Amino acid sequence: MSKYELLWNWIRENGTDNFKLTFDEIEKIAEIPIDHSFLAYKRELTEYGFMVGKISMKEQTVSFERSKRK
Repeated sequence: MSKYELLWNWIRENGTDNFKLTFDEIEKIAEIPIDHSFLAYKRELTEYGFMVGKISMKEQTVSFERSKRK
């Protein structure tokens, strides 16, 4: 089980193709603090049909988008 599995499931089930979450929102959903390991774990999200877009340290947000299907 991934440490971000709660977040990945929430993203898959939220019904939106493109959206942005704040670091605080991610921490509440995932029930863990977001840290540098997020950069390594974000690859797991493709298994859920999404990908991480832009990560803004200034705004403290992460953009997510549904993966394009071929």
